[in-house]
Amino acid sequence: MKTLVIAEKPDMGRNIASVIEPKAKNMRSYLEGERYIITWAIGHLIGLAEPDRYDDKYKKWNFGDLPIIPEQFKLLPNPKTKDQLAVIRELASRCDSLVNACDAGREGQHIFSLIRRHLGLRQPVRRLWISDLTAETIRRGFEELKDEAEYANLTEAARARSEADWLIGMNGSRAFTTKHNELLSVGRVQTPVLALIYDRQKQIEAFDSMKFYEVAGLFEQGATSYRGLWQGDRILDPAKAEAIAAKAKGKTGAVESYEVKDTKEYPFKLYDLTLLQRDANGKFGFSAKKTLDVAQALYEKHKVISYPRTNSNYVNEENIPEMHRILDSLRGADDYRDFVAGADKRFVHKGNRGVCNPAKVEDHHAIMPTMKRAGALSPDERKVYDLIVRRFLSHFYPAAEYKVHTVMTLVEQERFKTTIKQLLSLGWKALLPDGGAGKDGGRSGKKARGGGGASAGASGSGDKEQEEPLEETDAPFELDASQPVLCADAEAKEKETQPPKHYTEGTLLKAMESAGKQIEDDELRDAMKDSGLGTPATRAATIERLKQVGYIDMQGKKIVITPKGRTAVELIRGAGVELLTSPEMTGQWEKRLNEIARGQASAETFMNNVKRFTVQIVDKVRVQPPAVRTAFGRGEAGGGGGGSAPAGGKSRRAAGKAAGAAAPARTRRRSAVATAAAPAPSAAPAAPAVIGACPRPGCGGQIFMGRKGYGCSHYKTGCSFVIWKMSFGRSLTDAMVRSLIEKGKTGKLKFKNGAGEAYEARILLVNPGTGELALEA
Repeated sequence: MKTLVIAEKPDMGRNIASVIEPKAKNMRSYLEGERYIITWAIGHLIGLAEPDRYDDKYKKWNFGDLPIIPEQFKLLPNPKTKDQLAVIRELASRCDSLVNACDAGREGQHIFSLIRRHLGLRQPVRRLWISDLTAETIRRGFEELKDEAEYANLTEAARARSEADWLIGMNGSRAFTTKHNELLSVGRVQTPVLALIYDRQKQIEAFDSMKFYEVAGLFEQGATSYRGLWQGDRILDPAKAEAIAAKAKGKTGAVESYEVKDTKEYPFKLYDLTLLQRDANGKFGFSAKKTLDVAQALYEKHKVISYPRTNSNYVNEENIPEMHRILDSLRGADDYRDFVAGADKRFVHKGNRGVCNPAKVEDHHAIMPTMKRAGALSPDERKVYDLIVRRFLSHFYPAAEYKVHTVMTLVEQERFKTTIKQLLSLGWKALLPDGGAGKDGGRSGKKARGGGGASAGASGSGDKEQEEPLEETDAPFELDASQPVLCADAEAKEKETQPPKHYTEGTLLKAMESAGKQIEDDELRDAMKDSGLGTPATRAATIERLKQVGYIDMQGKKIVITPKGRTAVELIRGAGVELLTSPEMTGQWEKRLNEIARGQASAETFMNNVKRFTVQIVDKVRVQPPAVRTAFGRGEAGGGGGGSAPAGGKSRRAAGKAAGAAAPARTRRRSAVATAAAPAPSAAPAAPAVIGACPRPGCGGQIFMGRKGYGCSHYKTGCSFVIWKMSFGRSLTDAMVRSLIEKGKTGKLKFKNGAGEAYEARILLVNPGTGELALEA
């Protein structure tokens, strides 16, 4: 008998057949040769059945029927692709063994597993695990087929992910929808991502811009001139700034200190999918989904790149000779001939940890071009392919080299700092279209550190210390520290602190990768990859889902939350299910799934925890007051995005399929805390009244009332604790806040729901580290 090979999609199946059965007969839905029959799944042929397949009563959404927790999850074929499923059933009956040739990852494993379970296939299975679709790789993959049992843990992780998403999505969506009479989609990953966007929006709205002044001097010594920035506390008084400028202008000064440091900048890391999506979004405005679709076409249709749904930026030792062969294959490409001519294979070797790091490669290595020549690509395909090729080639080039000159100039007892980055050798940056001027999130190796670089608010804080000038030049810079300098000119400039920036898809992907944490260090971000929100393969779908259900809109590249999305987050948080609004906790769930895949954790334990949390969601929402109907913004520009769902009314399948979510613990920037902590202006400024000691562990600061909330006196040194004065529709008093920070809760308080009905509840301090609050009825 023959062996049935099941690929994930038709193009992949045909690519495989062209190598292992080049003379196979094309039967439209499969190809048959002498030893192998090759067919495909067309994505997900099987899914988890919806609740009404367990009981007819679930056809209507009734709160009283929740929670829905099946003892055994039922499988249901996709009616649109049932014919292909029947083909696989018939072909399997003629074969005595199977090859799982679906995508080499968790989802590919899941697709095959569902087909096998639903059809009850009992034949022995071997696994094809390859990273590109070139003939050489396919041929080698079939020579090295693995026993399917080696991937049993990955199958368990895929199943746990699917069933966990079903439990949270089905129960959470039905609970919030029926309670609040509005179609609300809830999910294990989608909800914390929405809450990241919500929190950023709130930070922007709470931001109070502040004017300050910088003094810059122009210094001359012979033929050398340079600019410096005055050093000292932030200047808020324009008269003081003008006085410093006037004091220094035209005066002779001295070089107090002069340091020259040689630095190198190494190539950006090879692409993983998330980094590729971020780059394509920043450079071309591509959505995450568009980049994934284009990369998938380059991999599957054109076979010019390796497997794109990877989480790794590195390669294994056995990939190094392959990288050298790929470099040779690019010599014939007109677009890259000159770049290849300048490349040197000596830079790419097993000891280069910026490229080869087996400890950081799991299922797949980084995205690379293949040895197949790129033919007729669409303009968008060409752009993404070009990113991948240039990134690949950069590692065959030396580091960019600089001299960084740091000068401290003293004039009339006023200090000015200068940092000049002098280019010595462009190195790998010759491959960048902008010559390395653009920012990038994926560097490896050391970077030259300028004098502070980022402008106020660039990283989202809005309360950055003043900018230090960093001048880049390829001209020589010469200064004699023993000789005087002249302050030829000095001027005071008005500046203004900037609010945090709206998320773009690129910056949101970065936040999802690190579960909402603002991590600039590459190594720390790598360590967070296992505990990010979703996976590289699912993050684009999560963002698209938020658009489809009307929670977010796009304004150019900016992501903005709609009234419906805003209310959804507030209702979920108001219900007291903090875990569903915590990106870090949801990231830990993703980490646990990765541990299950590696055999380091139990799928049963994970699912038991998810089931308990599902029950908790329903119990919390049950006692929540209904929302006022106008809260969802229907009829407003950019609002709504979905109709209402009468309690006990029709089934809402779209909401029931809510894929992955949970909403984030509040990540407060220093600007938000500063806004809360800054004392209210008065005719006679006085020290603000201390409410009590900051409850943030290890802080030691004092809580006092500011303009909009209660903040910590240590906010300038990083304490992010803040309680907003207006919370849950009422103004908090000093006594209430004192009770929160000392006892963790208030006494019973009176509130009104959207219908005007009175109810009583306590306010709880659920996170002493940030000041996050919740209601307890």
